[in-house]
Amino acid sequence: MKTSVALENDLKAAIRTIPDYPKPGIMFRDITTLLGNARAFRRAVDELVQPWAGGKIDKVAGIEARGFILGGAVAHQVSCGFVPIRKKGKLPFKRVSIGYSLEYGIDEMEMHEDALVKGERVIVVDDLIATGGTAEAAVKLLKQVGAEVAAACFIIDLPDLGGADKIRNLGVPVRTLISFEGH
Repeated sequence: MKTSVALENDLKAAIRTIPDYPKPGIMFRDITTLLGNARAFRRAVDELVQPWAGGKIDKVAGIEARGFILGGAVAHQVSCGFVPIRKKGKLPFKRVSIGYSLEYGIDEMEMHEDALVKGERVIVVDDLIATGGTAEAAVKLLKQVGAEVAAACFIIDLPDLGGADKIRNLGVPVRTLISFEGH
């Protein structure tokens, strides 16, 4: 699902790019400037939820940490609950977890085991999809507890890295608002 050129240009203008962060050769796409711009933030949240407005969504699952900010706003917009998907060791109650690969090793993410009821329709939200490893793990974790993952939504796609296609290959529609070439 693509957005209009005008929207893409407006949102891109609200995002700061930091070269060589966190390491040389990386162009870091910093959404904190978008979050600080009330108009751009509102527009991004409205656009993320637009395809599902009026549909049945039970929960929004936000991936730590920027996915919490966006996911909370999206959940509010569609009047549903919010589920935090966190890095290992951050949640206080009984958890379900999944391991996933990073470019420099393995990590785990968790959610509370009672955060969802089997069959609930869930949208996954994060700020950016690159290689898709974190989002793929989140989708698999949600499916593991019986959720129906209705979609995965991101403000930014780095299509050269193939992450959005990885999520589509799991049978989950992907909504991105803007894309940047490279990584």
